[in-house]
Amino acid sequence: MGAPGTMGLEQLIEMSRKCRIDILRMTHAAGAGHPGGSLSAIDAMVALYGRVLRFDPNNTDWDDRDRFVMSKGHASPAMYSLLHQYGILDDDEIMSFRRMGSPCQGHVDMDWTDGVDFSAGSLGMGMSFGLGCAIAARMDSSDRNIWVMIGDGETQEGQVWEAAMAASFHNATNLKVIVDRNRIQNDDFVDIQMEIGDIASKFSSFGWNAREVDGHDMVELVEAIEWASQESSAPVALIAHTTKGKGVSFMEDNPAFHGKAPDDEELATALGELS
Repeated sequence: MGAPGTMGLEQLIEMSRKCRIDILRMTHAAGAGHPGGSLSAIDAMVALYGRVLRFDPNNTDWDDRDRFVMSKGHASPAMYSLLHQYGILDDDEIMSFRRMGSPCQGHVDMDWTDGVDFSAGSLGMGMSFGLGCAIAARMDSSDRNIWVMIGDGETQEGQVWEAAMAASFHNATNLKVIVDRNRIQNDDFVDIQMEIGDIASKFSSFGWNAREVDGHDMVELVEAIEWASQESSAPVALIAHTTKGKGVSFMEDNPAFHGKAPDDEELATALGELS
């Protein structure tokens, strides 16, 4: 495995595959969790960590690291799988997912887990937190970037758009948002619950530089994320078009696996597809 920022395309693709296996294993072991949105988000996260994010796996509290804010914090298995691949969490820790006292709780928590920069709860808060981090970085005369991942259903929260407006007003050009546009939220498809339309145009209307990307094409992801990391004229929003449950045939585009762990038979089938 290459160091952060140096991984080649094949290494990134292989890391995504290993992360998907970890996501399935830990949710199966817990009998609970959110595999669908973790599987949709993981490719973008791997591309970010493997090619752009400035961080040190051996010093997760480095003051001048870039920050990654997992606002859709229920997709914590994606975060833990990535930290496992970087050696920050070990196998026993990820397999203790959702157990009392485990560093791998159901929602990401920066007080419990090394390498986590945000304690998630109600959806919609991560962009505001990220904006605060971005302004703090500017006050510190630091060039660190702040990356926030939100879900598409999460954009139904008004706080998201308050933060978008404030980020533009404060010219927080070091704030970068990735929207996991998998089109499924808690109970059903987004267009049934409350359709949100053209997310890129919405961000653009608030003065952001918005770009759409295939959230599972590693070449496109790397190019878009590298562009976003260098863009300095406005805050950036990358709308990553993804598939809920990506990589596992019976989970793909299936709302049932938003918050349902695979059983024994489903795990065996899924691992076979990823082998």
